[in-house]
Amino acid sequence: MKLKTLLLLVIASMTFAMSAEAQSLPRKVRNVEVQDLDAKKARLPWWGEKNLLIFYVDPEVPKQNHDFITYIEETGRVQGPNIEGFGIVNLKDAVYPNNVVRKIADARTAKNGATILCDPDHYISSAWRLGDCNNMFVIMLVNKAGELVYVHKGEMDEKAQQEFIAAAEPLR
Repeated sequence: MKLKTLLLLVIASMTFAMSAEAQSLPRKVRNVEVQDLDAKKARLPWWGEKNLLIFYVDPEVPKQNHDFITYIEETGRVQGPNIEGFGIVNLKDAVYPNNVVRKIADARTAKNGATILCDPDHYISSAWRLGDCNNMFVIMLVNKAGELVYVHKGEMDEKAQQEFIAAAEPLR
């Protein structure tokens, strides 16, 4: 009985430690191979050249942070010569067929010139230890040195929005 309790405590503390490690920032991440909208292999653009603002989006919740994204686009709060933004569609968690999601993303790039890539198998969330990103709009900042310096998963409240802006401003 004591052995079982001790074993459960060890497993619980390991799980907590792994979870804490997964969330500690900044941390080094690597340029992961994903896909372009034509399902061809692609690397993350501007890696090591610019600071990156990455929107990692489950297609089921593309408007989860719509008002905030519109605000930062219209005000230019995180724009500057040292930062580039792009989107990555989390295809693995999509309930829609991948070809439909790619066509929608392609139409959006034609409309606004945005760079959009696709993650067909949790390459980003696994390699960068993001945890579960299903049904979430994830916003990340990666600096030129390849460090993940900010990550937020899901709907952003006002406090999270201010934290994001504070983290992004020095990268501009």
